[in-house]
Amino acid sequence: MHGNTAGGSRIATALLTVSAVLMGLMAGLFFAFDVSVMPGLARGDERTYVTAMQNINAVIDGNGLFGTVFVVALLATAASAVVEFRGGRRGVAPWVGAAAALYLVVLVITFAVNIPLNNELADAGDAAGLTDFSIVEKFKGTWVTTNIIRTLLCTAALTALSRALVLHGRATATR
Repeated sequence: MHGNTAGGSRIATALLTVSAVLMGLMAGLFFAFDVSVMPGLARGDERTYVTAMQNINAVIDGNGLFGTVFVVALLATAASAVVEFRGGRRGVAPWVGAAAALYLVVLVITFAVNIPLNNELADAGDAAGLTDFSIVEKFKGTWVTTNIIRTLLCTAALTALSRALVLHGRATATR
């Protein structure tokens, strides 16, 4: 089906909407860690910090819904960029493409920095038996900083998708 047809436009609208919702969920998750989870954990002792982060990471790792949203946010956004471009909405596609690129950077940061730090913390073992908590300071400094970057990138991607939705609406209203 060609993107300029009514059906193609509905598919493009749905795909763009799904992209924005998923990106919003990811931006919200990262933001929640920035403003509540990490500052709250930092108020406690190192043993509590390690135990809580190990538990949080284990829940996230084992959560199929999180993994789906985490990956499908990129897939839906990239697919939406292609659909917008092929549908002749050349003013919309760059905004969606930018959102996909921003979120791709989030994934690279996650896989290159945050996940290895999570794994180091998991490999430290039971927090009750830890005597060297230097891993906590390394974790806090790097993980928190990169999470703020992920929040900003996801928020920028969500902003781009919001702009794309507006432009998409204008473009499809005239057809």
